[in-house]
Amino acid sequence: MRRILGLDTSNYTTSCALWEDGQVLQQKKLLPVKEGQLGLRQSDAVFHHTQQLPALLEALFRSSPGPVHAVGVSARPRSQQGSYMPCFTVGHGAARSLAAALGVPCRAFSHQEGHIAAALYSAGRLALLRERFLAFHVSGGTTEAVLVSPGEDGGLSVRLLASSLDLKAGQAIDRVGVLLGLPFPAGPALERLAAASSAAFRVRPSMKGADCSLSGVQNRCEAMVRRGEPPQDVARFCLLSVCAALEGMADALLAEHGRLPLLFAGGVMSNALLKERLSARYEALFAAPAFSADNAAGAAVLAALREGGDAG
Repeated sequence: MRRILGLDTSNYTTSCALWEDGQVLQQKKLLPVKEGQLGLRQSDAVFHHTQQLPALLEALFRSSPGPVHAVGVSARPRSQQGSYMPCFTVGHGAARSLAAALGVPCRAFSHQEGHIAAALYSAGRLALLRERFLAFHVSGGTTEAVLVSPGEDGGLSVRLLASSLDLKAGQAIDRVGVLLGLPFPAGPALERLAAASSAAFRVRPSMKGADCSLSGVQNRCEAMVRRGEPPQDVARFCLLSVCAALEGMADALLAEHGRLPLLFAGGVMSNALLKERLSARYEALFAAPAFSADNAAGAAVLAALREGGDAG
């Protein structure tokens, strides 16, 4: 049995995963954020990753002991040149050390590539990696649409097509959530709050070509709070505004590039309201929530494929 270890130390979550002949096991833990804060400094994220990763690896190998044949890791946020974030050095350093000690290959990928692979794995569509498709990576740090095509040596070629010009979708959701007194990261709690609202809104996204702007979402929600509108309606308006922006991006890109397969990945895309509305509008692929939020499964999957695993 081929066993591939994956590591990912993002700005939100410490995670590790094992690929075992097509099945993935995961262990992950959110980084601790003090109440009322909107994230962590990179130095704090690095510290917490060094504290959390050993315990997660211990739990992973207790649940599935055995040899490891390769290590995959998220070494940088995106595939673009110069992409860097200190928190990823924790996972990258651990992966290189483990691979050296075990005498096995260490395969480095971007966090974004990992999200794409994890979503395709979850959707049972890894074979799509042999084709061209459009992928959305929507999270606290990224709101981007990319063109994905087969790359060299079994890797991915990822080309940025469109993005948010200011706030990212996850940032808008977190800021509105904290404004409403919800814990950070606010996505799950904001989703539950919005489910209590039946308010109808006519939302027009702010677009510049295929790029979107989301800063107005926060401003509108702050104005709604000042007017005393129900928190559940504010939450629903926030999520519908994010959805409208993603629809604007997708419509523009599909018009330009044709009816390519469409994938939505990243932590924000675990939101049931967004998934329901986007699924109704497009024949799109989504991951299960455990593979939408930050995870190491994608790094393990990509390393397994690089080592000769079956994409299906």
